[in-house]
Amino acid sequence: MRFDFLALAAVASASTLTPNVLPLFVRNPYLSTWLGNARKAPWEDWPMFWTGSHLGFSVMASVPDSGKIYPLIGRPHDSIHHGHKLYNITFPEYLGPTFDASTTNLTYLLHGSSPDEPVKITLSFLSPITPSSTLRQSIPAAYLTVIAEGCFDVTIYTDANGEWVSGNRANEIKWDLHEPKAPEESSEDATRIKTWKWSRQTEQHLTEYNDHAEWGTLHFTGPADAQHEAGTSDILRQHFAEKGYLRNQIDRDFRRIMQEEPVFAFAKTFKLAGESKKKGYSKTEDNVVFSFALVQDPVVQFASARGLTLMKPLWASHFASPDELVRYHYNDFKTASWLARNYSESLARDAFESGSESYQDIAALSARQVLGATQFSGTPDDPIIFLKEISSNGNFQTVDVIFPAFPFFLYTNPKWLGYLLEPLLEHQLSGQYPNDYSMHDLGAHFPNATGHSDGNDEYMPVEECGNMLIMGLALANAFRYDTEPAFVQAAAPGHFASPIPSAKDWSHSVDNYGFDLHGYRDRKTDLQTTGSKAAEKWLTRSYSLWKQWTGYLVRESLIPHNQLCTDDFAGWLANQTNLALKGIIGIKAMSEIADIVGHEDEAKHYRKIAATYIDKWQEYGISRDQTHAKLAYTWYGSWTTIYNLYADSLLCFHVPSSSSSSSSSTKHHQDERRKRGFGRWFGITEDQKPIGGGGGDGDDGDDDTEKPFIPDKVYQMQSDWYSAVLQKYGLPLDSRHLYTKSDWEFFAAAVTGKKTRMEMLEAISLWVNETVTDRPLTDLYDTEGNGGYPGIYFMARPVVGGHFAFLALERACGGKAVEALRFMDEEPAAKKMVDIDEALKADMLEAKRDGWARWVGDL
Repeated sequence: MRFDFLALAAVASASTLTPNVLPLFVRNPYLSTWLGNARKAPWEDWPMFWTGSHLGFSVMASVPDSGKIYPLIGRPHDSIHHGHKLYNITFPEYLGPTFDASTTNLTYLLHGSSPDEPVKITLSFLSPITPSSTLRQSIPAAYLTVIAEGCFDVTIYTDANGEWVSGNRANEIKWDLHEPKAPEESSEDATRIKTWKWSRQTEQHLTEYNDHAEWGTLHFTGPADAQHEAGTSDILRQHFAEKGYLRNQIDRDFRRIMQEEPVFAFAKTFKLAGESKKKGYSKTEDNVVFSFALVQDPVVQFASARGLTLMKPLWASHFASPDELVRYHYNDFKTASWLARNYSESLARDAFESGSESYQDIAALSARQVLGATQFSGTPDDPIIFLKEISSNGNFQTVDVIFPAFPFFLYTNPKWLGYLLEPLLEHQLSGQYPNDYSMHDLGAHFPNATGHSDGNDEYMPVEECGNMLIMGLALANAFRYDTEPAFVQAAAPGHFASPIPSAKDWSHSVDNYGFDLHGYRDRKTDLQTTGSKAAEKWLTRSYSLWKQWTGYLVRESLIPHNQLCTDDFAGWLANQTNLALKGIIGIKAMSEIADIVGHEDEAKHYRKIAATYIDKWQEYGISRDQTHAKLAYTWYGSWTTIYNLYADSLLCFHVPSSSSSSSSSTKHHQDERRKRGFGRWFGITEDQKPIGGGGGDGDDGDDDTEKPFIPDKVYQMQSDWYSAVLQKYGLPLDSRHLYTKSDWEFFAAAVTGKKTRMEMLEAISLWVNETVTDRPLTDLYDTEGNGGYPGIYFMARPVVGGHFAFLALERACGGKAVEALRFMDEEPAAKKMVDIDEALKADMLEAKRDGWARWVGDL
């Protein structure tokens, strides 16, 4: 079967938003290459690392019949003499970028000397998201495909420099060209390749310089028939401009990154004219694939149960050497592309049905950024995902960064959420953290997860306990529903994929082609389990922690003392309404966890506490006129976004249930998962009941019909309030500032009425189109003015996984979570608009009256 590269390029053809920065090669915190100023032409600046520092990477094209040199990306033309008699520097006609979840395409038209149609060049950058293949997702590599379509010859030149392997330009690097003799006997269809390799002369394992890794080798791979050359950037580019080819030479004078800047280049000629004539076509198409891999071993150090451990990358379980990895990855392009397109199409359909074309683009733009903060480690039997808190402070495995990101993982592949939580659970189960609440992070700075044996991590205990319990139950529910990855089809056609040359038999976790086996593998038995049994096994192992953290919440969450929440940039505050809600929902989550593992008495105990607390919370946290939630219990005349309300719906607590959770957990069949056509999997038949359910009324929770945990009126109240206080670019976080957090906006919008949700989505989409922020998608921005940074510079953070809140909610509770919120879509005939000023004044007036009455009573 011929692989259609033009179809690949067309995948990302529907982009409607114009973000200022687009992902190019984005795989982990160190292989992170972006197109800045993406609303302008790509040749106006160099590509950048996520921090904004330049990365030496360029592409240009030579049209021999016209002598024209076209810069396509980067600024290679700065190295070329202008006004030269042998060539003419010409800027192409740029047709603009398009993107989907895995791909960014840049498209150009090049004109020759004749009146023939121009040649169309597409630079297609693929960082494949492959939910059904954790192995492929773990490979620290991405693809560049150059696709040429036309009827005259074109030669493509591309190079990269030493900035890919160090953040310090003064560091010395070394390099070589690896040319395998022939493909492996077992890979008859494999393309012969050659690979540039470069690294620091003296690597410094597990260290950073300006957030760049100071260890690892960059592998830049192309086909064996491509021309190559290594040498000084100016010399190579000038020679190519004059001659149109490279000399297959290697300058071996190792030196500093910017000392006579060494670059590593490939050139490939597309003989389009000859092919067109031979086939009798008006135009023909050709392509070339390059790959970029940043190979690091170890990837992190981790204070595991057995002590401080240097952690190998996950791919090392399958490939005996980096060369084997690179060869496999390069020749896996068809499979990786198919899987990536599959996911992108599924996401596009689901996002469009959930919101709009704009939401489709926002979800696509966010996906690679989430995974760009991760490193995959462990073994196929025991995978681990490590995560860097990019840009805000570099913490390792920050719980309140995983929490806003976790809707992405629930939607894309719930098991990946388990792999994220695993190192936190293992470390704390081993007794290395002394506090009785959940830790904030595994280490002060990535890639060193050395823990906090002194207990002095950032102090936000209610926040992190609530986060862990909510995520723990969310994952258990995904297991109970056998929720599979978000895919149209579970695996690529067999003739696409090549077998994995595994160094060990992992057949109980991964098949021969690198696809995950379905189910949760129990550590003790090595057996795959599914449904409620998988949820029970996963929760049981860490039950002591779930219970310990809940004990803290019982003591501290109803009236939180002065402490931080995840929005720590806003400062310390006592009696936070939204924070208290998270803790109370955490207690409710524990009642479900206890139920799942068979501790019925404890389940009833926590259910009663949660029911009592949520009634008190409504009394303390909602304004006197019942129009909005206050920022803090005693801060009258204030308001806040209670984005933690999202967890109530996600965990099925707002779904009325005709029986208790333990008896309503009915196993479904994956054959029933395709509701609403191609892209949407609910994974439950119409006659099944949702797992979980309401919170009862404070009794034993065994009523024939339980009530929702949080009443409808709270949802409706907040939906109306958000609509009233919405600003030009979105919903402010609270009444203190005009800045917002986009992740929390999507959490909040997911549990509003359709009208409010669409208003919020429209405002956020406008921000994406107009913001002046100049780094990968920020989550913290001003909702007025130019939509810029509010004096705090967050960028490229994985918390944009919160943009998947709609999608995760739609998969929750067998689709019933969303149905339970439909009441907000029914507009009453004569609905009174919220008067913000009057509501805030009324709240303050009532507080003054109440205070005066208490003073008189004391007298």
